[in-house]
Amino acid sequence: MYQPPHFREEDLGTQHALIRAHPLGLLVTSGTSGLLANPVPFHLDAQASENGTLRLHLARANGQWKDIRDGAPVLAVFQGADSYVTPSWYQTKRETGKVVPTWNYAIVQARGAARIVEDADWLLAQINAITSQHEGARAMPWAVSDAPDDFIRAQLKGIVGIEIEIAEIEGKWKVSQNRPVGDREGVAAGLDEMPGQGDMADLVRHYGAMRDA
Repeated sequence: MYQPPHFREEDLGTQHALIRAHPLGLLVTSGTSGLLANPVPFHLDAQASENGTLRLHLARANGQWKDIRDGAPVLAVFQGADSYVTPSWYQTKRETGKVVPTWNYAIVQARGAARIVEDADWLLAQINAITSQHEGARAMPWAVSDAPDDFIRAQLKGIVGIEIEIAEIEGKWKVSQNRPVGDREGVAAGLDEMPGQGDMADLVRHYGAMRDA
């Protein structure tokens, strides 16, 4: 990933937080089937290895898992908040006009060798973990155990588990921190006016303040 130094986010806790907040990652592999990419919900176990371990499952009918049976390297991509940035928000536009549009985003990429897991107990633990992660905040959370045991066991036969011990992880937060203060303030204010862009506005303010500290 292209990484200008001012956009690099190296804090592992911050990287992990983005993965947890945006767990539908893109699993990218290269094997006998060529380049393949599938969106998959991941579960992160931060304590399982130095950089954390990702666990997921694929439908057995999805041939991507066969390309990584031998522990081939894989890439997992997690996309956080993003937004188009119009030059109209920049103070510099009014001062010199020397501005162009851009796109702000936060992203994490993780690499490692994947191993295939077909053990039913491992698969059951994995779906329990990812279900609890997303159901836990609900007033009446659904649990895997709510479904009949024989039904769940049958479902497990149709999936294949994948575990990735993260060997390399990098984060990129391109959130206007390279712009002058007036431009950053204009971007944050403009984003505040756009539905669903509050998270990006907060990132622009936070990383701008870090740069100025």
